[in-house]
Amino acid sequence: MTGCNGRRIIIIGGGASGVLLAYQLLQQPTRNLRVTLIEQRPDIGRGIAYHTGNPDHLLNVRVANMSALPDQPDHFWRWLTSHDREAPLCPDPYCFVPRRIYGDYIASLLEQRTSEPADVERLSIVRGTCVDIHASETGVTAVLDDSQSLVGDTVVLATGHDMRASRAGYADPWAPPSAAPIDADAAVLLLGTGLTMVDYVLSLLRDGHRGPIIAMSRRGLLAKAHRRVDAQRIDEADVPFGAGITALLRWLRGHIERNATDGGDWRSVIDGLRPYTQRLWHELPQASKRRFLEHARAWWDVHRHRMAPEVEARVTQAMYAGQLTLMAAKVISIASNDSGSLINYRRRGDTRIRNMQVGAVVDCTGIVKDPHATPNPAVRRLFERGLARVDPLCIGIETASDCALIERDGTISRRLFAVGPLTRAAFWEIIAIPDIRNQCAALATRLASTNNEGQLEPPRQLVRV
Repeated sequence: MTGCNGRRIIIIGGGASGVLLAYQLLQQPTRNLRVTLIEQRPDIGRGIAYHTGNPDHLLNVRVANMSALPDQPDHFWRWLTSHDREAPLCPDPYCFVPRRIYGDYIASLLEQRTSEPADVERLSIVRGTCVDIHASETGVTAVLDDSQSLVGDTVVLATGHDMRASRAGYADPWAPPSAAPIDADAAVLLLGTGLTMVDYVLSLLRDGHRGPIIAMSRRGLLAKAHRRVDAQRIDEADVPFGAGITALLRWLRGHIERNATDGGDWRSVIDGLRPYTQRLWHELPQASKRRFLEHARAWWDVHRHRMAPEVEARVTQAMYAGQLTLMAAKVISIASNDSGSLINYRRRGDTRIRNMQVGAVVDCTGIVKDPHATPNPAVRRLFERGLARVDPLCIGIETASDCALIERDGTISRRLFAVGPLTRAAFWEIIAIPDIRNQCAALATRLASTNNEGQLEPPRQLVRV
């Protein structure tokens, strides 16, 4: 299929991951790459993370670390400061800006490329939803929901997180409270205490909500906040790669304690470990991975994925005022009634079942936990056809080290790839821009390399998880 028109690469998903990959492909020195980007949303580059119009929804990473280009670490900061505004959004690169601004930045990457005449014919943007993917020895076909078929040489899944669909009777966590609508004086139960919950609390407060807000999860943990500290330099030789989870956590705690003794902040150690987390995950024994996911994941997440200081201040104020309550508890049942819903629940460590009446329930537990339950029709069809499989830990699609999909029989695909959160089974730390940008740059180089017959070189080794 590769010929005078060049290698044709179809990217399914036009959010941040898809745009970063498309940009890197267009940056490749070879000019024979043709890229088609399929996106179901009206806007390119936003996805679920950056489509919000709420200015209170800030990035969870400071501007200094949010460049889309691995070889230009200050690219986002320069873009931000180059745009004329009445007042600067950021006094320095350590600040946090609204996520909608970052969506503008991501979209600008392709706007910049498509303004160049040489790239106009190399990039096509197609609006629609991919519902099926066919792959053969000669090429791939992506089928859209309007029955349109796109033919290419390679397909890359870049659909991001699978978000849980709103259940009947629940408010949509990705829509403003006014869309529900939610009575401003009603009690609201938020299921989950992660960053999605934080976003919804900010939305409620911005809409003038006056009633009590109860955020409930099994452990009742709240994300920590960023501080103005730099990552500590950790020598790669000092990291216990291949150790079990108990030894690894003991080493990490010891490192944090020694740093604190010297007047340091635990955040410096966590951030200093960032360059090694993917390798640590890859070399972690299988049994240790299971133990981590079951017992330590929630604790890691609240320290690793932090909120902006400004967001912390708003949330803390709501808690001190008594409007927001965090609760470590488990929902036993939810029964709808004329006033909203009656909740039966049990607090952590307590055997008694209690109840509360709320006016609205919002499921903020975030992503679909079981990849088999994906609402993505294209991924479901890949599973059905045996062109993809779920990893043994059941946290994502199984991929090789070069992002190639692993088929049901263990074959490494030469035409189907994935980037971003879909590949967390192999890479774990692959949900933030600093990780995704590196992954996309590496895959773009891989996809641009062909042998004498115009085919991709054989895939790299399989990453077992």
